[in-house]
Amino acid sequence: MADPKGFLNHGREVARTRPVGERVQDWNEVYVPGSLLPIIGKQASRCMDCGIPFCHNGCPLGNLIPEWNDYAYREDWGAAYERLHATNNFPEFTGRLCPAPCESACVLGINQQPVTIKNVEVSIIDKAWEGGHVAPRIPERLSGKTVAVIGSGPSGLAAAQQLTRAGHTVAVYERADRIGGLLRYGIPEFKMEKRHINRRIEQMRAEGTRFRTGVEVGRDLNARDLKKRYDAIVIAAGSTTARDLPVPGRELKGVYQAMEYLPLANKVQEGDYVASPISAEGKHVVVIGGGDTGADCVGTAHRQGAASVTQLEIMPRPNDERHPTGQPWPTFPILYKVTSAHEEGGERIYSASTTHFEGDEDGNVQWLHIAEVEFVDGKLTQKPGTERRIPAQLVTLAMGFTGTDRENGLVEQFGLDLDERGNIARDADFQTNVPGVFVAGDAGRGQSLIVWAIAEGRSAARGVDRYLTGASDLPAPIRPTDRALAV
Repeated sequence: MADPKGFLNHGREVARTRPVGERVQDWNEVYVPGSLLPIIGKQASRCMDCGIPFCHNGCPLGNLIPEWNDYAYREDWGAAYERLHATNNFPEFTGRLCPAPCESACVLGINQQPVTIKNVEVSIIDKAWEGGHVAPRIPERLSGKTVAVIGSGPSGLAAAQQLTRAGHTVAVYERADRIGGLLRYGIPEFKMEKRHINRRIEQMRAEGTRFRTGVEVGRDLNARDLKKRYDAIVIAAGSTTARDLPVPGRELKGVYQAMEYLPLANKVQEGDYVASPISAEGKHVVVIGGGDTGADCVGTAHRQGAASVTQLEIMPRPNDERHPTGQPWPTFPILYKVTSAHEEGGERIYSASTTHFEGDEDGNVQWLHIAEVEFVDGKLTQKPGTERRIPAQLVTLAMGFTGTDRENGLVEQFGLDLDERGNIARDADFQTNVPGVFVAGDAGRGQSLIVWAIAEGRSAARGVDRYLTGASDLPAPIRPTDRALAV
């Protein structure tokens, strides 16, 4: 235990963010550089090294949190990094992007604010990179087996790195022009600068992983041909079919899916465009959807100079604190959350449903009509007399995803079975109904958290390794049926 009185002597502190007026003028990460290290020792000391560390179960990766908290408290950054990397391939991603279900499960959180696990995690890995501890892990021998990984998001990268380190020859196929999947083109730069991805890709290349960009399996390359070429395949293509809003006026210009809007802003930061082809500059922006993707749209619109930003959520406003009966500790609660994007301005409207869009004579959206909704007999029902309209010259739909892409031919060409939710079905080893074809991440699980994606990639890699060699020493954090505490 780092400090037996740490949780008594210190309160919770988190990373400081830069002033709003400063950070909305650029696309750098919102946090004050170097603001974490002065507080990390105290925060790590608050960890009680519980006899039953519920944080382990709250994290799908099973991170050894009390152990690396202890090392961080003692400033033994090399040892902290080794314990952190024992369960997590990419802590610099999760430390910036994960909603931290481990903190919701922290025992200290029963009657106090939990340990700032996420901030300790990112501090450890940043110090490890600075100290040169993160080196390529080149396999001692090659197995002679080949594996193709379809998709380069967090699950695909985790599976590829694990399989490469096991001695297999791995090639990652990515349909975009750069590696990273949603990490690259779905997450705005102000939440995670892409240098973190680039650094990891170089490490993976040095280990032996090969990357093929601009290749969409199912369209550019027939899936059956790919199967003939490789001994095993991991599908980590994500859940990319966006939920739509089929109301009158949906066809108007200016109404886009979030994943049509966000990648263009990232491409500006990559140098592909001088300005985004879809920009919020000077426009009244409405974001439909109250989740993290919606918040990403809000922050992006602020930086593009929107005249106003309004975010709509069809569900009621969540509670500020955990409900003792409906969402008891240590479950992951649904709480009212103010992200850095929300701190920057805009309005949030809850219990609101879009009835239709209204445009001008040129077919451009100008207004969005909404009505209040409420639960009646368990069903969302529109409240009479609550209809109104709000200005909307740019609308982004951030309402989640409903399954893997069925239009590019990948599912049909492989002959894959789907489950009742429209995801690719798999067994306990993450293998599909087609021998040698495995699935990991959102493509098999459905839309979920980055920690689940990495955990699935690691577990699927073990399944592939067993399939190829008959046994495996690779860790398997989860099974496809696991839900744990982080649902």
